[in-house]
Amino acid sequence: MLRATALALACLIGSPAFAAESPTYGQQLEGFDYPYPLQHYDFTSQDQALQMGYMDVPAQGKANGHSVVLMHGKNFCGATWESSIDALSKAGYRVIVPDQIGFCTSSKPAYYQYSFQQLASNTHALLKQLAVEQAIILGHSTGGMLATRYALMYPQQVARLAMVNPIGLEDWKALGVPYRTVDQWYQRELKLDAEGVRNYERKTYYAGRWKPEYERWVQMLVGLNQGPGHERVAWNSALIYDMIFTQPVYHEFQNLKMPTLLLIGDQDTTAIGSDIAPAEVKAKLGNYKALGPQAAKLIPQSELIVFEGMGHAPQIEEPRRFHKTLIDWLQK
Repeated sequence: MLRATALALACLIGSPAFAAESPTYGQQLEGFDYPYPLQHYDFTSQDQALQMGYMDVPAQGKANGHSVVLMHGKNFCGATWESSIDALSKAGYRVIVPDQIGFCTSSKPAYYQYSFQQLASNTHALLKQLAVEQAIILGHSTGGMLATRYALMYPQQVARLAMVNPIGLEDWKALGVPYRTVDQWYQRELKLDAEGVRNYERKTYYAGRWKPEYERWVQMLVGLNQGPGHERVAWNSALIYDMIFTQPVYHEFQNLKMPTLLLIGDQDTTAIGSDIAPAEVKAKLGNYKALGPQAAKLIPQSELIVFEGMGHAPQIEEPRRFHKTLIDWLQK
């Protein structure tokens, strides 16, 4: 009997389900290793003491005097910019990578009035503390919406703007996507698991392909969402989704005043709320092959570069090609 029990236990431990169990991280991603030293900016916002995690990476070799600020996406963290930080710092740039409030290594307030204006203001205060008067702003995914808002609010302090597969190139609400309440988002976020994240990322971020190195980012996200602070993490995620859905920046692209680069993987299909949209609405959403050129026409000083056959995260999918393209544009 004991032998049979031991054998059963050994089989269980060796099973894929057991072996694939995700690690868990603290409410501010404690336990996950960042690629460069993590610092924290303490400040007060909305009558609360808050903390933003960030990396401030100096130029490697000869500094060119320019700073690049990297703005992460919804299912990403500052750490996911790892290869971009390396490439940009080697090219002579100081690279500043904040985690926004509600994300990753930053505070998860019990209640917060999330807006892109608020997150932009928080980032502006961080840059002021770091004595950065003007910067190149690079935003990915939801970070593209934030980068746009930042550039509209602080145009004199944005030398150039670059966006990698930004979401919000269309107004989902106006196109007929149903509204989810914050409570509905919260219940959805509580159910997040590794298999669901992996399947979504494979399809959307990497155009159906998968490499072992992508798994780290799945475990980062799932470990945060299943850790001891998972309810607070899910609640902030729900508030952030409501912000993304209800605060489009698409209608203000025409007001951007700086040189702007759009870097688009044309197989991306990201569209917030498409999973509950009527079939006839869903069929029209997230077509980045069309959305990229449309957005480029709306932005006055824009240049569009399309990565054919690539998904939502070309900087992760083909980092060498992506970074050469980006740095060539920055050095024009």
